[in-house]
Amino acid sequence: MSIPASLVKELRKRTGVGMMDCKKALAEGGGNLEKAIEILRVKGKAKAVKKLGRITKEGAIFSYIHLNSKIGVLLELGCETDFVAKTDEFKDLGKNLAMQIAASSPLYLSEGDVPEEVVEREKEIYMNQAKTSGKPEQILEKMAEGRLRKYFEEVCLLEQPFIRDEKIKVQNLIQEVVAKLGENISITRFTRYEIG
Repeated sequence: MSIPASLVKELRKRTGVGMMDCKKALAEGGGNLEKAIEILRVKGKAKAVKKLGRITKEGAIFSYIHLNSKIGVLLELGCETDFVAKTDEFKDLGKNLAMQIAASSPLYLSEGDVPEEVVEREKEIYMNQAKTSGKPEQILEKMAEGRLRKYFEEVCLLEQPFIRDEKIKVQNLIQEVVAKLGENISITRFTRYEIG
């Protein structure tokens, strides 16, 4: 069954769950939006999203130094209580995220953090590249959008494929831990250092 992109976007807007999970839930629910929401809730994904607005006043700072001592990361990971901050799941998440940042060099946390002038510049570059293909105008726009999506996956930490399991994005990894621990977890800030 073919699921329209507009339906996937609507489900993502209503639940905040990743695009691939939304698409799978819609396919499983026969294209029915309400059934898909229920499927996501059963799997705990939508539950994790509901916690996203809650304040994360506790947490920990994680560090990672790469083996050659030329790359280092500091990451501030927030949660709601010090109890969760002491759990192995939270600590593992912090270590994995710090390693992700060291390996993939994200410039921003999320798409919303990318300055508008950068987005416009990238769009213009991708449109110019697409025009050289000689394809119709409506296809050029889709080509440019696809390349912009790929750009966000490279430079935005939450959009990047997780280095230990590239089938999931970093934001999905965080949502899984949120669903397991029952508290909101957020990346407050991070810094990556590299010699040279």
